[in-house]
Amino acid sequence: MNKFSRILQYLSKYKGKLLAYLIFTLLSIVFGLLSLGMLSPFMNILFPKDVPQQAATVSTNAIGPLKEILDQIIQAHGTMGALIAICIFIIVTTFLKNLFLYWSSYISSPIRSATITYLRNDLYQKILALPIGYFTERRKGDLISRMTNDIYEIESSVVSTLEGLIKDPLTIIAYLVYMVWLSPALSLVLLILLPVTGFVVGRISRSLKSQSQDASVKLGESLSVLDETLGGIRIIKGFGAEMLLSNKFTHINDSLFRIRNKMNARRDLASPLTEVLGVVILCTILYFGGRLVLEATGHGGKGFPGGDLIVYISVFAMLINPAKNLSTSFFNIQRGAAAMERVEELLTAPVTILDDPNGKKLVDFRDRIEFKNVGFSYEDAVILENINLRIQKGKTVALVGSSGAGKSTLADLVPRFHDVSSGELLIDGTNIRDYSLKTVREQMSIVTQEPILFNDTILANIALGKPDATREEIIQAATIANAHHFIMQKEEGYDTNIGDRGSKLSGGERQRLTIARAVLKNPPILILDEATSSLDTESERLVQDAINKMMENRTSIVIAHRLSTIRHADEIIVLQKGRIVERGTHDGLISQQGFYKKLVDMQEVK
Repeated sequence: MNKFSRILQYLSKYKGKLLAYLIFTLLSIVFGLLSLGMLSPFMNILFPKDVPQQAATVSTNAIGPLKEILDQIIQAHGTMGALIAICIFIIVTTFLKNLFLYWSSYISSPIRSATITYLRNDLYQKILALPIGYFTERRKGDLISRMTNDIYEIESSVVSTLEGLIKDPLTIIAYLVYMVWLSPALSLVLLILLPVTGFVVGRISRSLKSQSQDASVKLGESLSVLDETLGGIRIIKGFGAEMLLSNKFTHINDSLFRIRNKMNARRDLASPLTEVLGVVILCTILYFGGRLVLEATGHGGKGFPGGDLIVYISVFAMLINPAKNLSTSFFNIQRGAAAMERVEELLTAPVTILDDPNGKKLVDFRDRIEFKNVGFSYEDAVILENINLRIQKGKTVALVGSSGAGKSTLADLVPRFHDVSSGELLIDGTNIRDYSLKTVREQMSIVTQEPILFNDTILANIALGKPDATREEIIQAATIANAHHFIMQKEEGYDTNIGDRGSKLSGGERQRLTIARAVLKNPPILILDEATSSLDTESERLVQDAINKMMENRTSIVIAHRLSTIRHADEIIVLQKGRIVERGTHDGLISQQGFYKKLVDMQEVK
C-alpha cells in the first residue's frame, strides 16, 4: 500500500465520514440479513408440520430473538395477522437496508471525487512549479496522459479500495457467519452456485449514463487549460501568471467535481430504488399467494418446512456478487498501482529553480544586469561557457549567432528559467538567487518568436500579466503596440474570443497582442526572442514599429536572426558554440570583418 500513501493522506482528511460509511455499511448488511431471515417463518406459516400444535408457533433459527415476537403475534392475531406482519417487516427492513446502503454510497462518492480532485490539483500545481528544462525532455502527450488516463485508472482503484476492501469483505464475513449459524454442515457441503442477480439494476444504470456528458465537457475544458499551460509555460512564468491559470483550472476542476457528485448520486440511487420496488412487488405476491394457499389447504395440509433452507440459499445467492467484486477490486488495485507510479513520478520530480520565501524583494531595477564568468550545462552538454557581460539600465543589447549558439539560453537565465551552472548572474550587484523569484519576474516582460496566446478574449490575453488593469490601460497598451486598429475591426472588439492559441488571428496580429501584453505590464526589462522572424514584410514593419515604441527608456535584451532590426543596438553580442566571440556596435563589428560581417553579408544576398 506504499504506492497509495498519497491517496491515504487525502482519505485521512475524511476520517469522520469514513467511520460513518463503515457504520452505514454494517447496518445495511444487518437489515439485509433480517429481511432474508423472515422467509423462514413465512414458509413455516404456509406449510406447518403439525396441526394444531405448530399453528401457534414457528420453528426457525433464521430470525433469532424475533421468533418469540412472531409467536406472540400468531397467538394474538392468528396466521393471517402473522403473514401481514412478516410482509410488512420484510418491506421495512429492505427499505432500511437500502436506505443505509444509499447513505454509505452518498458519503463515499464525494470522498472519492474529492480525492481525485486533490490529486489532479496537486499534479497541475506541480506542472506550474517545474522548471522549463523539465518540459524539454518530456513529451506533452505523455504528461497529458498522466493527467487524464492515469488519473482515471487511479480513480478506479480508489473506488475498489473503498467498495472492494471495506464493504465487500464485511458483507462476505457477515453472510458466512450467518450461514454457518443456520447450518454448519450445509456450509461445508453446499457447492451449488445460484445465478447472479441484479441485471435489472444494470439496465437502469445505463439509462442514467447521459448525465456523464456534462462531466465529459468539463473534463475537456480542463484538458484544454492543461494543454495551454504546457504550451505557454514560458509566458506564464515570465508574466507571473501561475496564480491566474491556477485559479482558472481550479474553477473548472471544481465544476467537474460538482457535476460528478450529482451524477454519482443519481447512479447510486438506481440500485436501492430498484431493489425496494422489486421487494414490495414480491411481498405483495407472497401475501396474496400465501393467503390463497392457506385458504385452499387449511391448516391440515402437509408441506415441506424448508424455511431455513430457503433463507440459506438466498443468503448464498446474495454472497456471489460481493465475492466477485472483491476479486475484481484486487485486479483494479494492481492496475491502479501502475498508474499511481507514473503520477507519483511527476509529483516527486525535483523543482530545481528554488525560490527563497525570505529572499530580497527586487522592487525596482536601478543599475545593471551582470554576467560574471557564467557557464550553463544541461546534463553533459555545455551550452554556455565563460560569459562576461554587463547590461546597463536603459541600454539595448542584441544577441546574435547561428542556431544552437546559446542565445535563447543566455536570455532565459535573466528571468531564472534556468539557473547558472557556474559563475554569477547579478542584478544591481546582488546574485539573482538571493531575490524572490516572483519579484524578479515582475521586472520583466517577454515577447517570443512564437506568439503564445490563450483561448480567451483579446482583453484577457493582453491583461495576462496585469489582471487588475483597467480597460483604458489595456486600450492604451494596444495602441502603442499598433493593435488597437485591427482589434476595433473585430465584431466584438476587445471581447472577441481569439480561439485556441489565437488561431482566429493572423501572425502579425497575434504578435502585436503579445507586445501589447508586454507594454501593459510596463516592466523596466524587456526580453525579445526573435519577435519578428516569422512575419511577412508588412506585419514585420508594424510589429517592429511597436517594438521600437515599447523599447523606449527600457533595458532590452534582443535575440534576432534578421540583423537589420538590431543596427541601432547599444551593443551586439556575437555568440558561437556558447562563447562570446565578438562584441561591439554594428558599425564596429562590420569594420572587424569577422563572424558578424559574414552573417550580415549572407542576409544581404538575395
